[in-house]
Amino acid sequence: MTAPDDTGAGGRPVRAPAARRLIEHRLFWPAAVLAALLAGNVVFTHDFLAVRVQNGHLYGSLIDILQFGAPLILVSLGMTLVIATRGIDLSVGSTVAIAGALACEHIATAKDPGSLSTVLSAIAVAVGVAAGIGLLNGFLVARLGVQPIVATLVLMVAGRGVAQLITDGQIISVSSSAYKMIGGGYWLTLPFAVLLAAALVAVTSLVTRRTALGLLIESVGGNPVASRLVGIRAVGLLVMVYVVSAVCAAVAGLMISSNVSSADGNNAGLWIELDAILAAVIGGTALTGGRFSLGGTVLGALIIQTLSTTIYTLGVPPETTLVFKALVVIVVCLVQSPAFRARLSRRRRTAAPDPAPAAGDLTARRQEVHP
Repeated sequence: MTAPDDTGAGGRPVRAPAARRLIEHRLFWPAAVLAALLAGNVVFTHDFLAVRVQNGHLYGSLIDILQFGAPLILVSLGMTLVIATRGIDLSVGSTVAIAGALACEHIATAKDPGSLSTVLSAIAVAVGVAAGIGLLNGFLVARLGVQPIVATLVLMVAGRGVAQLITDGQIISVSSSAYKMIGGGYWLTLPFAVLLAAALVAVTSLVTRRTALGLLIESVGGNPVASRLVGIRAVGLLVMVYVVSAVCAAVAGLMISSNVSSADGNNAGLWIELDAILAAVIGGTALTGGRFSLGGTVLGALIIQTLSTTIYTLGVPPETTLVFKALVVIVVCLVQSPAFRARLSRRRRTAAPDPAPAAGDLTARRQEVHP
């Protein structure tokens, strides 16, 4: 969102300065924070931004951030649409674990684990079950009127148990080059996970911004009563966004499990729902619903992944990693808060009073008052 234009003489609008419009753009502060994190890494690791080509593949810290951040981008993508409807989806982490467990279990028990047909059927099973989870969440929220945080909290807890039941409490390892391609393979010199995430983000952005779907989602989240009065069917939209969120989480689960060629029902996708919420909030999506920003969400996810990489690069002790991460996220949210910046600006103006007028100025003013 750009800054409003000022009004000049005669009521004619005057364009705000380009710098001001840039600073007040909704993507400026997330992009600035991401650039600052990358620049800070260069100070400690001089070749941090270096990208090299090896065996026809691109390697480097930037590529690692994109590759390992691809699952979070997908989960955050679905979470953004849910938050835009004034909801929340805490079950995405469990959905990640269930999808990975189902796919690996299907491949491990197949007669030909390395065949493409086995991998495609495993993907279909995982995505289909995830869509069912999304339907259940949407039904509880839209039809039964259950609070979104309560409805998805049930599946957050129960889903993790389901994932462990699928894996029988063990880590299922698979050996399939076709399945490895999803999260650990390369295509056109780039990690396939990055290309897949970029494609899904592009499709979602195209559908929500080039059609009326995005406006309908914002209407339902911004003012449910008004949207109902104008004839918008909120039930179908709510169910749809929860299904999209679950499917995005399933694809992320496939990426995570295929990258390590195994499924861990206990730790896969653990707390990723909190990172997804943070990514959406950092990107400018309000938890109160309404307007959302997919580009901001992508930047928020990259900020979180870059922050994780920075923590490991600096050698921060593991027991303080979460605290360090929370502090940085708080700073990011404060920096991009208009209310916080306005209050800080007022304090600066109060701390720096206007300079006292010179003696000559006082004499001139007295002559104007008493000629």
